[in-house]
Amino acid sequence: MTSSTVTQLQRNACTPSRAARELGLRRSEFDLAVHLGQIRTVPDEGGGGRRVTRSEVDRLRATSGFPDTLRQRVRLVGTTEGAEAMGIPVGRFTRLARLGLFSPVRFYLNRYRAVVWLYLADELEEFTTVEDNTPLLTARRMPEDLRDMLDEGVDLRARNWRGRHRGFLLRLAEDPWESAGALAAFLDPVQIAELVPDPYERSHLHRFRPGPPAHGAQGSPAAHLIEKIMTADDPAEIAWLRTELTGVLQDARRFRPAPRPAVRQAPSGPPPGEPAAREPSRGLLGWFRRRSA
Repeated sequence: MTSSTVTQLQRNACTPSRAARELGLRRSEFDLAVHLGQIRTVPDEGGGGRRVTRSEVDRLRATSGFPDTLRQRVRLVGTTEGAEAMGIPVGRFTRLARLGLFSPVRFYLNRYRAVVWLYLADELEEFTTVEDNTPLLTARRMPEDLRDMLDEGVDLRARNWRGRHRGFLLRLAEDPWESAGALAAFLDPVQIAELVPDPYERSHLHRFRPGPPAHGAQGSPAAHLIEKIMTADDPAEIAWLRTELTGVLQDARRFRPAPRPAVRQAPSGPPPGEPAAREPSRGLLGWFRRRSA
């Protein structure tokens, strides 16, 4: 595809708000569909984020069962609704989620600052159709190894959410620096300082480091909790992120070195306020010549 063709497609593309209206989605549903890769977007040539091409809108509108099927694919449920959809008690649903057997796609904090995890209804329903999962749903007691993990306090919900969100950010990355920023978003500042000791490079990387999708007032308990969810805390997860970030940073440096302040040239004349050195007089030159003769 030529650059002129790409430019033409971008000019004919819709803003996210307009695309959501034409697809019969609420904006939150549209954003989730993009997150999941169900709606393809292109960069806005004007630097205004992402857009949706006309051909992509037409493709989605032409699918069977539109718009209900598209809405169903992005339908989110919490713990109570999820348990009902799977036909299991709420307590069992929570234990299965903590074990990482299905992953949340979003979260928010309620008024008590408790984390509310949200799941795709389609994925939960699909989980119930897999024969190997039947004992997990119907057996009176869970397998002993899973009970031991729960007794040890295992809770993989945050880690699994980070994995999904990281995949979304990496899909949107347009160059190695954006990919590096997406990986750095899940490491704490101490880890990043160890991996990127150069302050100019670290500052440049920070420009591409996206913040968490949920927000709280800066410095508030809610903001600290959201930051904790966003930051990797499992040793294996941290090791993987460090290795990946190190490799991507090598690509980023080759692609475009981080900008640095221009080196100031030393002035050719004398410092301000100091007189210029005078040339020796003819008499003095003669004295030097006679001395060296």
